[in-house]
Amino acid sequence: MAKIKTSYFCQNCGAQSAKWIGRCPACGEWNTYVEEVIQREEANTVATWKPVSTSRQVAAKPKPLAEISYQEEHRIETSDQELNRVLGGGIVPGSMILIGGEPGIGKSTLMLQIALSLKNQRVLYVSGEESELQIKMRAERLGTPPNNCFILTETGTQNIFKQIEQLQPELLIVDSIQTLHSSFIESGAGSISQVRECTAELLKYAKESGTPVFLIGHITKEGNLAGPKILEHMVDTVLQFEGDRHMTYRILRTTKNRFGSTSELGIYEMQGSGLRQVSNPSEILISQREENLSGIAIGATLEGNRPFLIEVQSLVSPATYGTPQRSSTGFDAKRLNMLLAVLEKRGGFKLGTQDVFLNIAGGLKVEDPAIDLAVCGSILSSFDDLAIPSTTCFAAEVGLSGEIRAVNRIENRISEAEKLGFKEIYISKFNVKGLDLKNRSIKIHTVSKLEEVLSGLFG
Repeated sequence: MAKIKTSYFCQNCGAQSAKWIGRCPACGEWNTYVEEVIQREEANTVATWKPVSTSRQVAAKPKPLAEISYQEEHRIETSDQELNRVLGGGIVPGSMILIGGEPGIGKSTLMLQIALSLKNQRVLYVSGEESELQIKMRAERLGTPPNNCFILTETGTQNIFKQIEQLQPELLIVDSIQTLHSSFIESGAGSISQVRECTAELLKYAKESGTPVFLIGHITKEGNLAGPKILEHMVDTVLQFEGDRHMTYRILRTTKNRFGSTSELGIYEMQGSGLRQVSNPSEILISQREENLSGIAIGATLEGNRPFLIEVQSLVSPATYGTPQRSSTGFDAKRLNMLLAVLEKRGGFKLGTQDVFLNIAGGLKVEDPAIDLAVCGSILSSFDDLAIPSTTCFAAEVGLSGEIRAVNRIENRISEAEKLGFKEIYISKFNVKGLDLKNRSIKIHTVSKLEEVLSGLFG
């Protein structure tokens, strides 16, 4: 009998050590090292995935790059257009997709909706967290379950592969990867070595069979995907499901994608009957109000190829305590401090004694510099208690010297504002080249300095 080998793994980042240490040298966390058995069983004692057909296997021989034939990959399009957009046009056969998010955010609901919507594909939904009855109750709430969606409540990978060989599914969903365990590893389910081994077995199955695999993953209290960092490197796509459980809107964001852009996002609304796709996010991100209020400005932003308008809310009030507060939600706090310094230095506004609170409505997190002008307008609107017209929006970056800088794809931003009925938009004069300013239903203000914007808005 082979000698049992053990090693120590950091439960926070997955770093490995031959002995126990108190502080992880990789991530700096204390008391996170746990001993795990890493001795594998004999290869002939446990069955693993073996492809039924070897026609998909490619001989491991080197080829010149010029001799490799390329054909556009066929993608599986789902009825969920938000998911298709985030994935880059659909599900690539043989790909492995990891989706993570807070508990109760709707990961299982989203995946079950995808399984139920694929009418022409045979789908196997493997759950290690819920019983068959629980999944049946959720499926009844989401819609009529089709006959080609199969449910398997199992946590052992070897038993799962036995059912896969019999069923031959065209899509596999695993909920969740932390609940699976492989007989090759003696440590408990959810450990670093188990997560890595189970993912490797499923990855081998996905690549050799050409079947796409969805993995649902847990996250840590810091918001990172639980398990070793190699988990994110092994998969083809990493999706992050974000949002507040107490709010109705959810955001599906891509952090890694080998088959498409990582700047796309999808927006959903959580309802009693499941997740509803939000095809026009501008309408839900801009609040409907009867009268103009100070401290509100509308900015045109882009996420990937998708333009939409967002509402920037600010509250500026005299500091009650000695040090003024600076707080932002959905916007970079350091960039907010920079814009406040520009307003004070270049605009002459005394904001050093004011508390400033900034919020991006709808729970979005925006990194697009094109909303800089909307942030400045919102802050000054609250500071002077003067409302910006509700039919005015902004799309420009603000520089340190107070200049208004050009942003990319200004035509798409203007078209989105026109579609929603806005009457005016402020852009940089450096975006004017090649832009039709006449045949438009929206008035385009081209400015080069921050002072020009402020005089046009507040006189």
